[in-house]
Amino acid sequence: MSKFWSAGVADLTPYVPGEQPQMQRLIKLNTNENPYGPSPRVLAAIRDALGADADALKLYPDPDARRFKQAIATRFGLEVANVHVGNGSDEVLANVFQGLLKHDKPILYPDITYSFYPVYCGLYGVAFENVPLTDTFEIDVNDYLKPNGGIIFPNPNAPTGRALASGKIERLLAGNPDSVVVIDEAYIDFGGETAATLIAKYPNLLVVQTLSKSRSLAGLRLGFAIGHPDLIEALERVKNSFNSYPLDRLAQAAGVAAIEDEAYFNETRQAVIESREALTSRLTALGFDVLPSKANFVFVRHPAHDAAQLAAALRERSIIVRHFKHARIAQFLRITVGTESECQALTDALKEVLGA
Repeated sequence: MSKFWSAGVADLTPYVPGEQPQMQRLIKLNTNENPYGPSPRVLAAIRDALGADADALKLYPDPDARRFKQAIATRFGLEVANVHVGNGSDEVLANVFQGLLKHDKPILYPDITYSFYPVYCGLYGVAFENVPLTDTFEIDVNDYLKPNGGIIFPNPNAPTGRALASGKIERLLAGNPDSVVVIDEAYIDFGGETAATLIAKYPNLLVVQTLSKSRSLAGLRLGFAIGHPDLIEALERVKNSFNSYPLDRLAQAAGVAAIEDEAYFNETRQAVIESREALTSRLTALGFDVLPSKANFVFVRHPAHDAAQLAAALRERSIIVRHFKHARIAQFLRITVGTESECQALTDALKEVLGA
């Protein structure tokens, strides 16, 4: 700790992202990146953005990212006033915590969920209450029908992969008319039901999505929120009080192309879904308990083998998976769905480890 630090910095507990190792010939199944590359139209859009004007990068990008917002609005049948964009959904969520979730009452989110939420609460001084998942690691809507300063959770949830049906989300919205309900849909495109169809009916609903997962753009940092214009205005006020230019020219061009290439999006997400189901069958055959997943990962445990030891044994074989130390899930591994060859290599390695 330095005497030059601002008050409160020493009390922050920063988010720890998934490891980005530099090992050679690595099978990386720990951070839920898409195993398939981005749309060819995305790469073409980036090249066009660079080639149209050799001096373009000396100029600031559009601070409002209007073309990107319009592409999102068009896809969801909304208006540009319903859309907020940011440098990845993490920045969007940061604006959400600061602009919509700081009230007298504590916000509610699951005890097992995206570990950035408590970080934002600490950073922005947001009071919170953890709501335990059920014994089967599901969200029970009844647990959220009580006074609160807002509600947020991923759907599908992370790291469990379990999804909540849209009918239950609507019940949650109807039961909390005076609270903002934020549905973090980072993994929604791999089999869940988006809550975006409920935006016109519920002014307290905000849906957050990312292009990192189903659009294969984790390296470009593109995220967005959609909701009632009153909610979006709060996010825009926060954004323009912090960083007027969160999305550069290349990212904006890529975002438009990714959103508009529906065919490639559907092709690759369906491939991930099929690989997930095949991987689930293989892991079940090896004796793993596999939670039902609607994400691009599976959450598993083996009743006869310690999760940390399994993760270490896989690492020795150049396969990286994610192990969490939270008490309730310390015996689980989160495994990203890779390509068919990567899933097969994982299965072969686990057969070797379990056999040993």
